[in-house]
Amino acid sequence: MTNSITKAVITAAGLGIRSLPASKSIPKEMIPILNVPSMDLIVQEAIDSGVKEILIIVSSTKQSLIDYYHTNHNLEKHLVQKKRLDLLERIKLIGKGAKIRFKFQKEPKGLGDAIRLGKKFTGRDPFVVMLGDNIMSYGYKYPPVTKQLMDVYDKYHQSTIAVETVDKNIVDKYGIIAPGEFIDSKRTLCNVTTMVEKPPINKAPSNLAIVGRYIFTSEIYHSINRTKLGTNGELQITDAIVDLLESQKVYALECKNQCYDIGRKEGLVKITIDYALRDKCIKGTILSYIKQIAKENR
Repeated sequence: MTNSITKAVITAAGLGIRSLPASKSIPKEMIPILNVPSMDLIVQEAIDSGVKEILIIVSSTKQSLIDYYHTNHNLEKHLVQKKRLDLLERIKLIGKGAKIRFKFQKEPKGLGDAIRLGKKFTGRDPFVVMLGDNIMSYGYKYPPVTKQLMDVYDKYHQSTIAVETVDKNIVDKYGIIAPGEFIDSKRTLCNVTTMVEKPPINKAPSNLAIVGRYIFTSEIYHSINRTKLGTNGELQITDAIVDLLESQKVYALECKNQCYDIGRKEGLVKITIDYALRDKCIKGTILSYIKQIAKENR
């Protein structure tokens, strides 16, 4: 089934504070997972979900990210001369399947401000928002999270966000929703009554955490414009969604896909291991090494 949503906004303008010192000179989104920049995994999720147009919000320090999606004629010529046609074919596939463009966020004013920069690009159409430091696995048991959200939107035509169940002891690290009525038999889709950004553990309305994938109707822009700057002078998208709830429903879909926050050391290590074990060429070597260090650390 073809989905009605064809546009995605990917936010990648942050300073990458959690990834310092590497992110001082390398955009966090260009940190490789094996030999693929993490951003490319997010772009590919969008393309595999049916997105045809992508706007990546970047800062002025992320030129290498932009360069990655532009043709490198000298490199292609070199690969032809060296008869490395396998690698030539691989780099020609980068971003293939969607039109990718970029827009600069001049100051780090938060996720809400970054999303607002996509208004001209998305127009009145519903659109996907994907965070550039959250990677979602797919392809085994579950389809892409973005595709799951699209399917929900096509059925209910409401803004929808992806959530996952997290340990109650770490809810203060996430945006947390207060779930309302569940509207499917599997109890994975509910309406949202409110949400709180990084609440104290004893005041969290649930342990359903927002995980970096959203679908919004164009009304979100009105809510963003009505939202005041919050902590650190940033415009929080959670505050804008709370405003949106006053005029329309917002749904939350609990996704079972593995979520990796590559801004955290443990997230980057976990995804590197998991993707290495998917690579048939190195899986055996990696498994042997894991067994070896497990034995040494008993």
